[in-house]
Amino acid sequence: MTPSRRRPRPAALVALLTAAIVLVAACSSDDDGDVAETGDPATASSVAATATTGAAGAGDPIVLNGQGNDLVAYATDGSGESQRLFTNKEDDPEDGRDLNAQICFFPDDPRRFVAGEDTNQPDPLQGWGIFELEGDTVGDLTATQVGKLTPTYQGSADNAENYGCGFLPNGRIVTSDVGNQVNGDGDGQLIVWFPPFTGGEYVDGAANAGFDDVAFCKVDVGIATAGGVYVDGEDVYVGSARPPTGGVLRYSGDWPTGPDAAGGCGRTDATGAPLVDEGAVEREVFIPAGEHGLASPHSVAGAPGGGFYVTSVITGVIDEFDPDGAFVRTILEPPPGETLGAEPFSTGTPLGLAVAPDGTIYYADIGIVADPAEGFGPGDGTGSVRAIRFVDGDPQPPETLDDGLAFPDGIGIFQP
Repeated sequence: MTPSRRRPRPAALVALLTAAIVLVAACSSDDDGDVAETGDPATASSVAATATTGAAGAGDPIVLNGQGNDLVAYATDGSGESQRLFTNKEDDPEDGRDLNAQICFFPDDPRRFVAGEDTNQPDPLQGWGIFELEGDTVGDLTATQVGKLTPTYQGSADNAENYGCGFLPNGRIVTSDVGNQVNGDGDGQLIVWFPPFTGGEYVDGAANAGFDDVAFCKVDVGIATAGGVYVDGEDVYVGSARPPTGGVLRYSGDWPTGPDAAGGCGRTDATGAPLVDEGAVEREVFIPAGEHGLASPHSVAGAPGGGFYVTSVITGVIDEFDPDGAFVRTILEPPPGETLGAEPFSTGTPLGLAVAPDGTIYYADIGIVADPAEGFGPGDGTGSVRAIRFVDGDPQPPETLDDGLAFPDGIGIFQP
């Protein structure tokens, strides 16, 4: 993402909050569905007390989170173990890397992942790094960057923000970038990338970071404050936090197979980059914003049974929808009577989202507070990483893996 991520009010969050404030008055309570009784959040010690014990990470999912441009891994077995895989460039000028945004593991290579990578931006430009992970337990992990995806961005009034990622069949990657974050036309992008994705080697200070260029085709250049990506077969879902595209967008159709006319990408956008053929991929608002607390849809993840979970940061909500996009229930919301103030919601303000193989939800709580002078935004060390487990199908109170964090925004899950 951008260097502003270290400031008290990162620009992308201002966008989400501004969009949410416009919509929140229209949001209703869960009149037509069940509401999860989340209650008070559990502490990190509660996670250790209730989870299965064993060697850190051995056979259990490992959660990755970008926070303050660091990348941290968390064991989920109750041991409380964590490990910093990358330290940001500011704190480690010699070897640091700036990591953030959604984290996605390759479906055919579970040790390779995509994450937002901003080191030395704007030269080279922000994009998405490709990384190889070694080791099976927290404390023994190492990660090495082996490639980078660098697009062109639209002429946004704000600095372009990379965020979402996912995988289409046949090895293609899809990514989303935020675009205009507060005002102006929606110009966030959805992009398809074509293998090979790796080649070259990182050279500190090099304009292209030493990595080979990766071919791409843009599918949409008009998303209003784009968020996370979820891919289900040939359908791609993207969060959009503000009008006129506010909601969860669904893309379907004939996806390009290459960056030229022969691959279904015969047009160009305003930057001169390849653009998908007109009408090949259709966009629809699959889940509209504005009801059941879903004021600022951001991240989307698959729910068991083929449905969806969707986050709304400003309202502190995670909602569940069925495979057709119909509301099912609210999984997470603040306890009755809580409002944003000098302290965040006790249950957090979820931004990033991922679901483990056992159905546990992990979310990045970016720690929104309300300041009379500065308005809404992440507080000073108010972020956290949390889990929601299910018992007999019912969501339990959120458990905290770590807190006191700066701008935790994206989640990924590694299954050793």
